[in-house]
Amino acid sequence: MQIIFIFLALILVVNIFLAIIVIFQEGREASSSWAWILAVLFLPIIGTVLYFFFGLNPCRSRLFQWKDRKKIINQKKVRTQLAKLRSGQFHLRNQATRNSRDLIYMNLINNHAIFSEDNTVELLMDGREKFNKLFKDIEESTDHIHLQYYIIKKDQLGKKITDVLIKKAKEGVTIRVLYDGFGSRGLNKHFFKELLNAGGEVEVFFPSIFQFINLRLNYRNHRKLVIVDGKTGYLGGFNIGNEYLGLDPKFGYWRDTHIRIQGTSVHDIQSRFILDWNQASHSSKISYKPNYFSVPISNGDVGMQIVTSGPDSNCEHIKNGYIKMISIAKKSVLIQTPYLIPDKSLLDALLIACFSGLEVKIMIPNKPDHMGIYWATFCFIGQLLKAGAKVFIYENGFIHAKTLVVDKEISSIGSANFDVRSFKLNFEVNAFLYDEEIAQSLTKAFMEDVKVSRELTLNQYQKRPRLVRFKESIFRLLSPIL
Repeated sequence: MQIIFIFLALILVVNIFLAIIVIFQEGREASSSWAWILAVLFLPIIGTVLYFFFGLNPCRSRLFQWKDRKKIINQKKVRTQLAKLRSGQFHLRNQATRNSRDLIYMNLINNHAIFSEDNTVELLMDGREKFNKLFKDIEESTDHIHLQYYIIKKDQLGKKITDVLIKKAKEGVTIRVLYDGFGSRGLNKHFFKELLNAGGEVEVFFPSIFQFINLRLNYRNHRKLVIVDGKTGYLGGFNIGNEYLGLDPKFGYWRDTHIRIQGTSVHDIQSRFILDWNQASHSSKISYKPNYFSVPISNGDVGMQIVTSGPDSNCEHIKNGYIKMISIAKKSVLIQTPYLIPDKSLLDALLIACFSGLEVKIMIPNKPDHMGIYWATFCFIGQLLKAGAKVFIYENGFIHAKTLVVDKEISSIGSANFDVRSFKLNFEVNAFLYDEEIAQSLTKAFMEDVKVSRELTLNQYQKRPRLVRFKESIFRLLSPIL
């Protein structure tokens, strides 16, 4: 008995010692370090196992070398736009863009996110509508289709997408499919065998050496992008699978937000795809070709920037964009997100907006797809309710939209959730839109969603059972590592 006790004590000491060394050697933030230390202290063996699954972060500089970034990004155009913004010579067409000059400038200087005002943007909030549009664009393609998703499932919708890509490949259209090795962990290239035989190309981002088990849970490519002929682009929250059509009884109707774009901003989406593809591919790199950056076919007038972020950068570009949007708000802030686990800077921005008398409204799901994240979300919700925010629980299925709307003037739509994982550990992409019509459409959609939601009041929140509060508190402590 004494030997067993000594053995367990030794394991505990070594476990904690090694975990602390590894955690602090990686130079992560203090909140994340302490969360992992608590995990290994209270779960000495399990905590270490969890750390090596969820917390181990290999050297980013070795993993992600975006060698083509300087070639792809139009540095001259970035410098020109910055100079014109500084001097006041940059012509901004509408009030929304003029009110957002500082945000445009910040996205330019931090993320080289080129600003354009010739875009046509279509909001897509229903899965069937989104995929009907996408299938039509794919069917009409003549040159190339670049498709990138975090999740592609081997179900009815996944098969339908693959079949139409096979058809286009046989017609001579260049097909490239990029999927994430963890998000699509049930997938392998055998699923794409016929597409590959037809001349299509398929790559996996950060794959596992095992088919169904991926130990690399961090650094996932969470982006959802499609580019057709260099002229039409898609981005947003929808992945590929039957559940996104509302066919999964667990979730019911799937409420998401995606956008279809035509205009100069499609070039920025194309650049992002090329960079991601060349990072994932070891043999079939994409070179710069004029047909990938066709002359825009849009006669639109939507001002926008495509902002990307990921662990390859020390700057959290999308989070900074969110904070800047909230800080310049004068009247209202509307948020829809499946997860709300902000870090201190974003939480403070939201609290300051509440304390300043702004109308802050947040909508989250009524059911979890990740239980721990769901409990942590409600812990942060409490702070915001106390500050005066209004919180709505969506009850017409599952809300997966990632949108931020400020003053019915500017908005952001994309793949990034309001959580630490999206801001620091995942590769994400968001469109920042400087257009009152789009912002007002998103506001109208938010208010329609309110009709099928229930408001969570502070009084209701404070009457939560003790067990629920305990769960929330535990996951609040772990929120930096979720």
